Amino acid sequence: MISLILRRLAQMLPVALLVSLVVFLLLHIAPGDPVRMMVGPTATEADIERVRTRLGLDAPLPAQYVQWLGQLAQGNLGESLRSGEPVMEFLPERFVNTVRLTMVSMAVALILGLTGGIFVASRPGSFQDTSVMIVAVAGLSIPSFWLGLILILIFSVRLGWLPSGGGGSWQHIVLPAISLGLATSALIARMVRSSLIEVLNADYVRTARARGLKEREILIRHAVPNALIPTITVIGLQFGTLLAGAVVTEVVFSWPGMGSLLVSAIANRDFPVVQAALLVVSLSFLLVNLLTDLLYAWVDPRMRSSG
Repeated sequence: MISLILRRLAQMLPVALLVSLVVFLLLHIAPGDPVRMMVGPTATEADIERVRTRLGLDAPLPAQYVQWLGQLAQGNLGESLRSGEPVMEFLPERFVNTVRLTMVSMAVALILGLTGGIFVASRPGSFQDTSVMIVAVAGLSIPSFWLGLILILIFSVRLGWLPSGGGGSWQHIVLPAISLGLATSALIARMVRSSLIEVLNADYVRTARARGLKEREILIRHAVPNALIPTITVIGLQFGTLLAGAVVTEVVFSWPGMGSLLVSAIANRDFPVVQAALLVVSLSFLLVNLLTDLLYAWVDPRMRSSG
């Protein structure tokens, strides 16, 4: 296991470096001048050049990239061009809020997906199986932001049960978590169903039935643990996808996370904030993939033995 961790970390380093380079270049080749937006339309050319020199934006791109990497190595993500605050003063709180939303959304997805997948896998071809799969396909087809607007219309505007946006209490996280978690639950349900049906037709399950074991015991003790092995990869990837893809949903619900911060920073051409937010989200996705590989190796001994 130690050698597997070291190999995965060694594979992550060049990918993380490539991600940082792509993030840096995409923002610097985008149209618009953040310095002109920061100083305003009344500033003179001399003022603009002075601010550009102070921020180090007059240096060649390779020099700016090396300087940025050096700051990252010291834990310095730069300062906001709009407010002048260090990015590290407000970015961790926003990231924690996004992680909270992602974890609650994944909890919703796991509860619905695992329950639905296990329920219909033991009844293949039945009315319940067909009904749940139709709902799963619909859940995969509906965009999360559109579902969020429908949830706001029903539970906030019409019924008044839950707040339509913001943060601060558990009520604020319910609607965005459901909006994000439903599509993921549909994917997990389909994956669990197909894996479990395959396992239930395996030889060792037929042997267990021949020995007189109860169907519930076969399902819980033998079939489900083996069926969940390929599902772990899907769950890990979906967790990373939720973490990186909650931008639109956070904007719809005014959730104070990385998504709303990123949209605001892009609109203001705030390079340091955009770079820091994209880098943190990208590295978090890489870390989730690493943890998924390790969890898969821990659950499936064959992966450890094959290296």
